[in-house]
Amino acid sequence: MINQNEILSTIRMIDQQHLDIRTITMGISLLDCCDSDAKRACEKIYDKITKSAKDLVKTGEAIEAEFGIPIVNKRISVTPIALVAGASDTEDYVPFAAALDRARAETGVNFVGGFSALVQKGMTPADEKLIRAIPEALAATELVCASVNIGSTKAGINMDAVRLMGQTIKETAARTADKGGFGCAKLVVFCNAVEDNPFMAGAFHGVSEADRVINVGVSGPGVVHHALQSVKGQPFDVVAETVKKTAFHITRMGQLVAQEASRRLNVPFGIVDLSLAPTPAVGDSVARILEEMGLETCGTHGTTAALALLNDAVKKGGVMASSSVGGLSGAFIPVSEDEGMIAAASSGVLTLDKLEAMTCVCSVGLDMIAVPGDTTAETLSAIIADEAAIGMVNTKTTAVRLIPAPGRKVGDTVDFGGLLGSAPIMPVHGESAAAFIARGGRIPAPMHSLKN
Repeated sequence: MINQNEILSTIRMIDQQHLDIRTITMGISLLDCCDSDAKRACEKIYDKITKSAKDLVKTGEAIEAEFGIPIVNKRISVTPIALVAGASDTEDYVPFAAALDRARAETGVNFVGGFSALVQKGMTPADEKLIRAIPEALAATELVCASVNIGSTKAGINMDAVRLMGQTIKETAARTADKGGFGCAKLVVFCNAVEDNPFMAGAFHGVSEADRVINVGVSGPGVVHHALQSVKGQPFDVVAETVKKTAFHITRMGQLVAQEASRRLNVPFGIVDLSLAPTPAVGDSVARILEEMGLETCGTHGTTAALALLNDAVKKGGVMASSSVGGLSGAFIPVSEDEGMIAAASSGVLTLDKLEAMTCVCSVGLDMIAVPGDTTAETLSAIIADEAAIGMVNTKTTAVRLIPAPGRKVGDTVDFGGLLGSAPIMPVHGESAAAFIARGGRIPAPMHSLKN
């Protein structure tokens, strides 16, 4: 049984090393909100979210004040809206996003995720309607997030959906051009998406989850970086052990907050996601952890090996600290949200190709990467296909969050502010993949998917 005394040893981590609870996310099932009348369905969605999460922000703030643990975000994730809206007799799914945004504003949460579709093996009419609504939905709402799962190890990669998502990202950027393509920062394309992810923009509430659930995302790159400073020059065995012990402490804090939030809200506790999620603040960077291992700059040779060690040690330490580790759990490498990644990308050492290699061994994938505004939809789709292939073959979650920043070129920077930070425009290959993307169809699942 966890008690408050277990958190005392982490006080200096909170005060000096940027340790925080990145998010308390309440997952809410909307399956009982299905209605043939779209307007009525939207009313049900608003009512259920506002009733279920009415005390979420207040509870998070109370826990934060009582335990002295910063809780940066309070969020909501919902059933993929394509599954809910599919019951309605309508061609326009934007009102569903508007209902989510109104409920977000009423509850006071930071983000709501779940304007989503799961199309890894094929698209229903509802799935296609939702995907085609994404650009307008993200432009018309403030903090609604969208995601689409286009592949899995079991199903393969839906290349028709990949092609459509390249077009969708391009159009979303155009509709939010006045904000640097900000809409794309709220849109994630997944392979092997998980149902209990508390992090935005990819969170949605899976159909196998309970009616409501509390998931917590912890973050502590600064704590890990500080711990490694005490083992300079020592063998990697010592480095791995140090990271594991640090991840254990971080996860125990997340477990405490999750259980306390669950008790006070009378909502079942789901998982602790122990991902190292960086911020643009100096001292809160995954890149700087890798450099502390001995790399001159993140992105140079050896970076993938260093990241593999970090990701594995974080998972091992977290699993020992909680029986309910889930979500994504590992190390995130979002370029715009990591001060060290921004510096490495700006210097040209960290490239898109190197980031792709790094995603083979870390959590998620190509995240918050800004590319030139004139990047074609086909090139965006090809980048998505490459990343999905890594996830499919390696039986892991991979994702793409690309921002083709309108009017920007390599050397420019696009600034989103807050946790989303600023991103240097990174070059993409100029050679076309249009004929490849035009083939469509489905890339079959790998041989090792045939397990029953």
